[in-house]
Amino acid sequence: MTSRTCLSIILAAGEGTRMKSALPKVLHRIAGLPLICHVANAVRGAGEGDIALVVGRGADEVKAAVEKVSPDVSAYEQKERLGTAHAVLAAREAIARGYDDLLIVFGDTPLIEEGALTEARSKLAEGFDIVVMGFRPADPAGYGRLIEKEGRLVAIREEKDATAEEKSINFCNGGLMALRGELALALLDAVRNDNAKGEFYLTDIVEIAHAQGRKVTTIEVPVDNVIGINTRVELAEAEAIWQARKRRSVMLSGVTMIAPETVFFSHDTLVEADAIIEPNVFFGPGVHVASGALIHSFCHLEEARVGPNAEIGPFARLRPGADLGEKSKVGNFCEVKNATVAKGAKVNHLSYIGDATVGAGANIGAGTITCNYDGYNKWRTEIGEGAFVGSNTSLVAPVSIGSNAYIASGSVITENVPDSALAFGRARQVTKEGRATALREQYAAIKAAKKAEK
Repeated sequence: MTSRTCLSIILAAGEGTRMKSALPKVLHRIAGLPLICHVANAVRGAGEGDIALVVGRGADEVKAAVEKVSPDVSAYEQKERLGTAHAVLAAREAIARGYDDLLIVFGDTPLIEEGALTEARSKLAEGFDIVVMGFRPADPAGYGRLIEKEGRLVAIREEKDATAEEKSINFCNGGLMALRGELALALLDAVRNDNAKGEFYLTDIVEIAHAQGRKVTTIEVPVDNVIGINTRVELAEAEAIWQARKRRSVMLSGVTMIAPETVFFSHDTLVEADAIIEPNVFFGPGVHVASGALIHSFCHLEEARVGPNAEIGPFARLRPGADLGEKSKVGNFCEVKNATVAKGAKVNHLSYIGDATVGAGANIGAGTITCNYDGYNKWRTEIGEGAFVGSNTSLVAPVSIGSNAYIASGSVITENVPDSALAFGRARQVTKEGRATALREQYAAIKAAKKAEK
């Protein structure tokens, strides 16, 4: 396929009113990525080529989103909504450049797989002029039927126009297709709008091409590949399908998941073989989990890296910039943000480590926090190799704790601590025998007096 040029036209000018959203429909997200970007990734995966967006509402936002995954994209506005063929012709300038193949897809069908698009293009390479992607739903009611004769597609019949015999066909139009580039403009220009809605339908090019003796065929794709998103309900259903695909892929790559249905991935989550993921884990964007790592239950990770054989959780949160080294540990009810936890270091429980470096082999006691924000600026905390920070310690940044230093529990550290030093940052304990009894009696008298006043 690499020897054939390709233009992918993504139709994204629909109003999306059923989403009931201020956000353009195609910018709603599945696995943290806009719907239209899933489509753009699929067409790029089916062979390097150019992308033309046909846009309407939110044109600039839509184009900017796609540019993040496919920088070389051009956008064309469909100023009037006069049907799908009219929408494709909005990209006439791009089509006229001359491509071997045209892929026509929709910005709200995020589950299309690159394999289906590659198969469609391969049919063009075999000599077909149009390839329509069809599917077989459990109930075909409401869908356009693909009318085939002698192995060729001769028409796409909308249900309202279909005969009883045609309605019995369960092979339905998925809407996506591939065209031979040199024929595209002639076929599209031949489409007329002499129908009840007065619109120019892309599907009409099938009958036009058949009448001209062109070779038109179909490929069958799984139903989920052509699911269109029109409502929030359908968005959630598509998310579930995407997650199921991803879970299966991750497990087949060598990752153990104890309850996969409870784990949620983002579009770019990378988990290496021999990692283990316990139930109820959420991966936000930008997470890389290395081989042998163990993610305990109820963890939330985003823009973070978990090194080989590292361990996090349960109930841990890794925020953007968290980088856990080999065999490090971030335990229960800990939060790490913009911080490196080096090889073998431990942050076992009830701690916040933000804007910090924790050296190899260091141990951070329960309840330790790095006080990184002074109300105006963020400051860093540097903790050296082998350092021991006692429980319930506050490290007021900017501050440096030297290698092999020891911080006494309950300290508030405001000054740098040299290597191998012992630091106390707390008041000396004072004990007054019997004073507790006197205080109780005093407080009881006050309480009784207030009650008597009432």
